[in-house]
Amino acid sequence: MLKGRLEKRIQTRHPTPPKAGVNIRGEKYDLVKSVILKVLRRQQPVTFSEMVRETERMLYGRFDGSVAWYVVTVKLDLEARGLLQRVPNTHPETYRLSKR
Repeated sequence: MLKGRLEKRIQTRHPTPPKAGVNIRGEKYDLVKSVILKVLRRQQPVTFSEMVRETERMLYGRFDGSVAWYVVTVKLDLEARGLLQRVPNTHPETYRLSKR
């Protein structure tokens, strides 16, 4: 890495106003996002627990930090951007890709 080089950052969104997202490293955001989308393309709907478990499994040994925390953060951002939606009236929380 070049000294003084700026790393890409992502300001995430939150689906519930006025709550705000957080600013995270773009590299981690992109990786977790790609895995979440891969999990959902393979099987829908998935519970939140399944999403975390599968993401942890797929990133095992390749990710530094709390995978679960990043899954929560990226999932909320994907909901806010309309790429992912919670299936109404489900318990436990269940998610699928949006139909747009």
